[in-house]
Amino acid sequence: MAMNPYIGHSSQLYGAEEVRLVGGKGDGMRLFQVHNAAGLSFTVSADRCADLSRVSFQGANMGFFSPCGYVAPSYYDDQGAGFLKSFTAGFLTTCGLTAVGSPCEDAGETLPLHGTIGNTPCEQIWWKEDEKQLYIHALINDSRIFSRKLMLKRTIACAKEENVLTLTDTVENQGDTVSPLMLLYHINMGYPLLSEHAILDIPSKTVTPRNHHAAQDLNTWNQMLTPTPGFEEQCYYHSFEGQARAAIYNPDIRKGLEISFDPTTLPCLTEWKMMGVRDYVLGLEPGNCTPDGRDVLRRENKLQFLEPGEQAKFQVRFRFFEEVLSH
Repeated sequence: MAMNPYIGHSSQLYGAEEVRLVGGKGDGMRLFQVHNAAGLSFTVSADRCADLSRVSFQGANMGFFSPCGYVAPSYYDDQGAGFLKSFTAGFLTTCGLTAVGSPCEDAGETLPLHGTIGNTPCEQIWWKEDEKQLYIHALINDSRIFSRKLMLKRTIACAKEENVLTLTDTVENQGDTVSPLMLLYHINMGYPLLSEHAILDIPSKTVTPRNHHAAQDLNTWNQMLTPTPGFEEQCYYHSFEGQARAAIYNPDIRKGLEISFDPTTLPCLTEWKMMGVRDYVLGLEPGNCTPDGRDVLRRENKLQFLEPGEQAKFQVRFRFFEEVLSH
C-alpha cells in the first residue's frame, strides 16, 4: 500500500484503536474505536457481541445511549426482563440467537427478553484493512453443554472514503440437533438525529400495529414527537417487496441515515417508537422474526430453524448522508 507523504501515521485519516473502559459498570470492557477519512466514527464493543455502541457522523451523534450507560456482561440478569438493567442500547444491540422479544416458556426452556447474545463477549476479535475499507472481524460463541451450539461470525466493513458501514453475520449450527434461529438487529436512533422534526421514510408494503395501543396511532406511525412524560411504547411491523430500506433525516442537523437489507433473509422490520423522557429512541429493527417471543412464533408456524452443520447469512448496510446546501 502506497504511503501518504503528508502524514506520519495512518490514524491521522482513518484507523482503529483498542481501548478499555475504567470505572463504573463498564469497568474493563474492551472497545474498538474506529474512524474513516470522511467523517464517520463508531465504537465496537468487544465484550458485547461486537455490537455498535456509538456512531457519530460529521460530529453528530446518531444512536441512543440508554440511562444504563456501559454495562459489562458480568452484570447481565437473564431472568425475565432483567435484560433492561444492562440494555445500553447504543446504535446496535444484537438480539438472539434462539430467542427474541418477550420473555416466555417454549419447548421446556425459560427464555429471557431478547436472548443472551447481546451480552456475550467475543471469543476472538481483530481489525484489518485493505486499500478501500477497514474491517472488524469477530467470533461469538453461543453454545451450552446439553443445549444449542451456535457460532456467530461477524464482519463490520467501513469504507475509508465513503460514509457506509456493512455488517455481515453468519450463524452456524455446530451441534448435532436442530436449533431455533431468531435474530433481530435492534438499531436505535437517538438525539440529535432523532427529534420531533426528524423525517422517517419506510417504503413498506404493509404496516401492522403490534397491539391495540399502537393501532390507535397507526395513521401517524411515521411522525416523531417531543419527549413525552409517561409515553407507552408503540411497535409497528413493516413488510417489503424487493429490497428493503428505512431512512431517517433531520433537517435541523442536515444529516440522515439509510438502512437497507434483504427481506428474503430479514423479512420483518420492527419500528419501535419510544418517545419518553430520557427514554427517547426510535428503533428500526430488521429481523428474521418479530419480537413477540419464541412461543408465539412457534404457534404461528413462523419460527426458523438451523439444521446441524447448516449456516445462515444476514447482512445490513448503513449509509450516512448529509444535505448539500446550495449557495
